Amino acid sequence: MSTFYLAFLSILGVFMGLTTLSFQYKHLLSILLSLEAIAMNLFIMLFCFSTNITLSGQTSLILITLGACEASLGLAILVAIIRSDGNDYVSSFSAQKC
Repeated sequence: MSTFYLAFLSILGVFMGLTTLSFQYKHLLSILLSLEAIAMNLFIMLFCFSTNITLSGQTSLILITLGACEASLGLAILVAIIRSDGNDYVSSFSAQKC
């Protein structure tokens, strides 16, 4: 019964992350934080739904590792963009600079 409430909260967290992503897209950092919140809530939801599977521990370890790699890659891209452009405004990004 308690996993139901945790799964419900993680689904609510995913929708809140998507809402934040759709309303606050001015800075790249806010986009990365909302994507990280969505990834962590999906990790919690998958962990709740895979309690009866025998490989849930290994799957959880792989997913949390991929989440950490995704977060570090996003921050590295953010630092590179700030160093090259001077800001992280999404409106200043252009594909013409390539």
